[in-house]
Amino acid sequence: MKETALARVRIVLVEPAGPLNVGSVARIMKNMGLKQLTLVQPHCDRLGDEARLMAVRGIDVLENSQVVETIPEALQGCQRIIATTGRSLSLPTHLETPKKGLPWLLTEGLNTALMFGPEDRGLNNEELSYAQRFVSIPSSSEYPSLNLAQAVAVCSYELYQLTQDNNEETEELLFEPASFEQLEGYYQHLEAVLLKIGYLYPHTAKARLEKFRRLHNKANLTTEEVALLRGILRQVDWVSQFIPSKEN
Repeated sequence: MKETALARVRIVLVEPAGPLNVGSVARIMKNMGLKQLTLVQPHCDRLGDEARLMAVRGIDVLENSQVVETIPEALQGCQRIIATTGRSLSLPTHLETPKKGLPWLLTEGLNTALMFGPEDRGLNNEELSYAQRFVSIPSSSEYPSLNLAQAVAVCSYELYQLTQDNNEETEELLFEPASFEQLEGYYQHLEAVLLKIGYLYPHTAKARLEKFRRLHNKANLTTEEVALLRGILRQVDWVSQFIPSKEN
């Protein structure tokens, strides 16, 4: 059962620059039973000779990989998203080890994603805001930065080991988690209403919305909860038309 869940985990590489890294990631995924690879604006040829050389028998992972322009496109259909980061974030966020955080992705019936940033900078705060949880790989303070393919290897190994543990109980899914699209629709609705009632201002909306995203993502909202919140927003939007403007 868990191997089926493993096949539903999507590995997302944001702006990968090195074809050798991309090829190595494909090989690692093949080793560990991962099948879905998505690249966001890659700065290299994923099907070129260098990538194929490193992929070895993971060529099919490369050939079946998807290339998209934006992170929202890469995450379509996903209900649980973890981002990897090697740095402390400016917003209060709990960082987990792969062993602690990654089991959350292996829930039968859910489409999930594990996101990695560019080799030269990792994921920035705006990119991280699409995830609900965050994983950081512990490493020596003398040289803490891991190569992209190495980071994927560590996380892929942890995921695969979870499928081999026959004694571990699978998570019981009692409520349907909200999909990425449902959450994005809610965030856009929230921004529009908060701008309309004057809680947000256009020049600060982006920074404020990042904090709202983190707050809501930590709650792991269900489909029903998102519908409830959007119902509140619709009512606020309706009532606001009867409130006299300050200019009057």
